[in-house]
Amino acid sequence: MAARPLLRQRNLVPTLAASCAITTLLYPRTTVHAEAPPPGPPPQLSRKPIYDDPPPLRSQPQAQLQPPGQPSSSSSSAAPTATPTSRLASQIRRARLTLHSYSSAGETRLNAFMSALLTHERSFTSTLASLAPPPESRERLMPGALYVLVAAMSGSILTRNRNILLRATVPFAVGVGAAWAVLPVTTRNVADLVWRYEERVPVVAENHLRVRGAAVQGWREIRDRGKRVKGWSDERVREGRETVEGWVRKGR
Repeated sequence: MAARPLLRQRNLVPTLAASCAITTLLYPRTTVHAEAPPPGPPPQLSRKPIYDDPPPLRSQPQAQLQPPGQPSSSSSSAAPTATPTSRLASQIRRARLTLHSYSSAGETRLNAFMSALLTHERSFTSTLASLAPPPESRERLMPGALYVLVAAMSGSILTRNRNILLRATVPFAVGVGAAWAVLPVTTRNVADLVWRYEERVPVVAENHLRVRGAAVQGWREIRDRGKRVKGWSDERVREGRETVEGWVRKGR
C-alpha cells in the first residue's frame, strides 16, 4: 500500500509531458506557412550565380565649361587605344580604296579609248560613203578604177627611159587626167576631201592654191593658144581653098 503513491507520481510525469505535447501540436501559438520566407534578412547563397552581374550604371558628371582654345583633358585621356584588329581593318580598308581608285581610273581610260575608237571608225565609214558617187550619176567605180590604173601604167611605160622627174610626174598626171575623164564625180569628192585635210595646214593649202592657180592659168593659156592656132590654120586653109578655086576658074 505504501508503494502506490510512488507509482502514481512516476506515472504522472509522462502523462503531463504527453498532454503538453498534444496541446502544442493541436493549438500552436504562431501560424507557420510552408512557402513563406523566414523572418529576418535573407540568408547568403553559397553557390555562384550562372550569369554575370550587370555592370553598375555610372552617373555621367556634368561637363565643365572650358575656354574654346583649350582642349578637353577628359577627351584626350579617354581616347581609345588602337588594337591589332582595328589596325588590320584600317589597312584593309585603305588597300580596298586604293584598288578601287585604280580600277575606276582604268575603267575610265578604257571607256575613253573605246569611245575615241568608235568615233574614228564612224568618221572613216562616213568618209568612205561620202566618196562614193550617187546612184543618179550612173558612175561605176570598178571599170573606171581599172581604166585609171591602166592609164597610169601606160604613162610609166612611156617615161621608163627618161629622167627621174618625168618618171615621177608623168604617170601621176596621166592617172589624174584619166580619173577626171572617167570618174569625174568620185574624183571631185576625193579632191574636196583632200582640200579639207589641207586646210588644217595653212602652208600646204597656200602652196596648193598657188600650184592650182598656176596650172589653171597655164591650161587657159594653152587653150587660148590652141584656139588662136586653130583660127590661124582655118584662115590659111580658107585662103588656100579660095586661091585654088580662083585658079580653077581661070583655067576654064
